[in-house]
Amino acid sequence: MDNLVKVVILFFIATFLLTSCANDELLPFYQEQKAGKIVIRGYNALQDSIQISVNNKIVTADKKQDAFMKKVEKDYEFVFYDNEIKTVNITNKKTNKLLYSQNFTSQNAVDTLSFYVKENLLVSDFMSVANKPGTLSAAGLTGYRFIFPGINQYSKTGYNGPVDAIIRKINGEIVGVSENINKNNAGSFVEFTFSLPPIIEIELVKHGTNESYVPGKRIAFRTVMQKNKSGLVVLEETANADNSFARVEGFLNLADYFSF
Repeated sequence: MDNLVKVVILFFIATFLLTSCANDELLPFYQEQKAGKIVIRGYNALQDSIQISVNNKIVTADKKQDAFMKKVEKDYEFVFYDNEIKTVNITNKKTNKLLYSQNFTSQNAVDTLSFYVKENLLVSDFMSVANKPGTLSAAGLTGYRFIFPGINQYSKTGYNGPVDAIIRKINGEIVGVSENINKNNAGSFVEFTFSLPPIIEIELVKHGTNESYVPGKRIAFRTVMQKNKSGLVVLEETANADNSFARVEGFLNLADYFSF
């Protein structure tokens, strides 16, 4: 009887060891690990607060707050396991509407999430090298780059190419052209001498032409240039009461909200 008990015990021990070895092949005990960090820089101009989550885990503003209003500055540190993908979601806390999503991988262990959000507008990835405001080459100048995340939002032109911003003084003199502006990428950097009166006109045309990107309608607006300052201006389509296209504005300068 004792021998039978020993055989049964040995059988269960052997079965456990074999099962453990099989599971170890599927799920290694030592997973590959790599430290990661997401530098979050954003601004929430919505009336509602927003929440930021990483793989469905809420990123807290501080020990008590789980949502963000106005300026967002947060360095989120974590660990990548086995080259996993980290998905960052930005949602309206009140409505739970997804506003923006971006994936991060261990190939860029330290990366940046940048965004500006308000009603009917989201600008992202402007902290990347390709989208930052330009650097002025000398004192006494003013500089511009433009990005157009909401092109065709109301105009519905069907034109999907880039646009150019022709910059003129009020006397009609062209002082520069910012080229290849589109939804995701800022156009080329333009700098010129600041002068009085400090008013310039920006006209938007199809890239490489003098043709308006909205058929039959000249698209232009005026703004005030600032001496010794380089701006990253967001172009915005606006609508009439019936939701038809009204005009383009350029009031939002991201350089007023972020340190680049």
